[in-house]
This record gives sequence, structure tokens and C-alpha cells, in this order.
Amino acid sequence: MNRPVITSVHNQRVKDAARLRERRQREKQGRTLIDGAREIERALQAGIELVEVFLCDGFCYEDQFQSIVEAMDAARVAVLPCAPEVFAKVSYGDRADGIVAVATPPRRALADLKLNSPALIAVLVGLEKPGNVGAVLRSADAAGVSAVIVADSGTDLYNPNAIRASLGTIFSLPTCETTSAEALAWLRGNKFSMSAARVDGTIDYVTADFRGSSAIILGSEKSGLPQAWQGIDITTVKLPMRGVADSLNVSATAAVLFYEALRQRSCAVR
Repeated sequence: MNRPVITSVHNQRVKDAARLRERRQREKQGRTLIDGAREIERALQAGIELVEVFLCDGFCYEDQFQSIVEAMDAARVAVLPCAPEVFAKVSYGDRADGIVAVATPPRRALADLKLNSPALIAVLVGLEKPGNVGAVLRSADAAGVSAVIVADSGTDLYNPNAIRASLGTIFSLPTCETTSAEALAWLRGNKFSMSAARVDGTIDYVTADFRGSSAIILGSEKSGLPQAWQGIDITTVKLPMRGVADSLNVSATAAVLFYEALRQRSCAVR
């Protein structure tokens, strides 16, 4: 591959990419980072715009390196080979497998969600940790959730850690960011039944009915769901806790509820 190798950590493109680890810079540049070949491949499949990719053959197998280059060339994406010390500046921890992409993430609104009926929606309210957001998205993808709404988030949706934790499924799921007020108005306007996961929920999760157009609402582990997500049209559901802990990680709770919804909806179509 006859391409010049970037050897200086002071290269402007390298510095601009490294800054995307900060939320302020992601918002300023309108870009984010995608770590890993699998995640980048899923972004490409979903039609995400890639701006450039940084490669380091010291982290790649030769055949993988070549296939990555060919895929980027086919997509007309700039390929920037780097020395290991340069690649370390833009990559994340020990997860690096030789490729990091700079991408322009999609900006979807609630009005952009075109869903078949009955749809199953996940609503994440006030989640602060990008790893939790990504893990929930990964479970949502696996269980066939129709879309994910992120409301009043403490982290940006396309945080590189959220992308990484989702294994790139964040790009294939219809997903948008909004406020709690707008999300509630949209759900009510589209006549979704709403089930909110709470430690003090009124019914067991297997009693909840997820067969119709349904929204599963999950709050942060730190502060739970705010007052806005309480109302006569919102059913509160709980998971049985048989040990000393009084709650599960939000991503574990999400997986249980998503698969219960999948079970109910699969039985309903037989």
C-alpha cells in the first residue's frame, strides 16, 4: 500500500480526531469516533458518512488490513496509515484493533421515526453512562426493539464509548435524542401503552402487556425516573429481587424486559 504514513502526533488531522474524545469537541465539530473494524463495517452498512480512517498495521493482521483498505477505497473514504505512537493518540485503550474512523453521526428527530405497528419502543431517561446506553442498544437490537428514544440524557448518544458498547448496533436501530416532554407527547399522540421500570413498581414485569404498541421506559440507576414519567397512563413494573440488592444495572433490566416483550409478541402472532 503506497500511502504516506503519519509519524507525528502533532499532525492536525490527528489532533482534531483525538479531540473528539471530548463531548464539547464532538458537538463543535459535528463528528464522532468509531473504534473497531466491526463497528465501522456496521456504520458503513447503515449509510453513516465516514470522513476518514486511521489505520495502524501494527495492530492488524495483514489480510484484515488489506480488506479494510479496500472497503474504505470503495466507499471513497480517506485512509490515513499511522505509526503506532500516532495511532495510540486517536484510539481507545486496549480495545484497539488497528482502525479508528471519524464519522458524521445521523441527527434524527422523533418525526423521523417511521415504524410499523405495533411497534416496541425503548425510552432511556437521564442515563449518564455511555456504556449503559450502548449496552441497552445492543440488547434492543437483539430483541427486535423497533426504536430507541434517548430523553434528557447525561451523555451524548454518539459518544464513542456508547458506539463501542453497542458493537455498532447503534447505527442500525432507529434512534433519536429529545426531551422528556417531547417524548411523552409523541408517545401519547401515537397511542403507545407505557410501562416504566421502577423498584417500587405496582405489577410484576410478566404481568405487563407488551403485545400492542408499547414503550418500555428506563431511568438512570442514580436518580431513577423523574416526576414527568409518572401518570395514570404509565404502568409501573418491577423485577423480583431475591437477594440483598434492590435493583439491577439498567442494561440488565432492559434486557429482561425486552425479551419478555419479545416472548409475548412472538406468542401473539402464532
